[in-house]
Amino acid sequence: MKENRKIILETGEEYYGYGFGADVQKVCEIVFNTSMVGYQEIISDPSYTYQAVVMTYPLIGNYGMARGDYETKTPTIGALIVREYNDEPSNFRSAKTLDAVLKEYNIPGIAGLDTRKLNRSIRDLGSRKVLITNAETTLEEGLAILSETEVPKDAVSKVSRKEREEYFVNGNYHVVALDCGMKQNIVRSMNKRGIDVTVLPYNTTTDVVLSYRPDGVFLSNGPGDPTDVPETIQTVKELIGKVPIFGICLGHQILSLAYGAKTYKLKFGHRGGNHPVKNLKNGKIEITSQNHSYAVDEDSLAGTPLKVTHINLLDKTVEGVECKEDAAFSVQYHPESAPGPQDSAYLFDEFIENMRGFKK
Repeated sequence: MKENRKIILETGEEYYGYGFGADVQKVCEIVFNTSMVGYQEIISDPSYTYQAVVMTYPLIGNYGMARGDYETKTPTIGALIVREYNDEPSNFRSAKTLDAVLKEYNIPGIAGLDTRKLNRSIRDLGSRKVLITNAETTLEEGLAILSETEVPKDAVSKVSRKEREEYFVNGNYHVVALDCGMKQNIVRSMNKRGIDVTVLPYNTTTDVVLSYRPDGVFLSNGPGDPTDVPETIQTVKELIGKVPIFGICLGHQILSLAYGAKTYKLKFGHRGGNHPVKNLKNGKIEITSQNHSYAVDEDSLAGTPLKVTHINLLDKTVEGVECKEDAAFSVQYHPESAPGPQDSAYLFDEFIENMRGFKK
């Protein structure tokens, strides 16, 4: 079979392969993920909006797509790049093939590339713009498209719920979650612990949040640069000290910015299911699931009430912060993604303890 699709990087590299999914041309930011399983959760994670994800594990598609494993109703990943695509899944839970789902949501895929070489390029030169196109597109045409096209900065507003949604289990606590691109397993994790969840749009004002009389406020994960959502940062500033706060991933960055810290973009980000993180409070090492491009600047925390609680053992970046006085804390990684597989589940219990203490 003749190669019919290609990618062109803004630095001039070309990779040819075979298309699956939607036959559309797209400009995205190229990133990689080192997870060996979980491609369904990855393509349906709103945090990958406008990103072309290269899977380092070679075989993708082999267990299909299950109805109950989506992280969002409408996947918004930019594109999927794999070494080998399998279109005949072997899994009794599979309802559709990966190819069919990508076509349904207009997401292009490309297989047959040397993903080891491509990932080394991302590690060496960093994340950058990529064009997914047909094989006939010349390098000159592709570079022109890349130079004229910017990756949009409206990712959070694109994926956030537009209306309130409630997930009640007749629980002991009620949490308002600000949806910046929230994964559904976060809701499941809280419901499982007896927490009722009201999910509101990312730009909900402080007065509206407090009108629900929540026991706590949750700041969700999501795509893009945290400084692109100043309205959310302002709301969190106004909520500090009035209600316990727990943030994950983008929510961690937003909480830090609300306290006056700064964030910066990593060279190629953290995306995978086995990042070692040290809990500085008890010395334990957690194996964590991660997906982010930005990190909190540790030096900028010096003038804030926040204390670092967790660090990444691979590059020493900040993985968690807290302010005990305000019952506010956050982590850069994903405790709901079953890393370890349960190394980080205690964080939801800490949130409950904060809410219990605040009530008293």
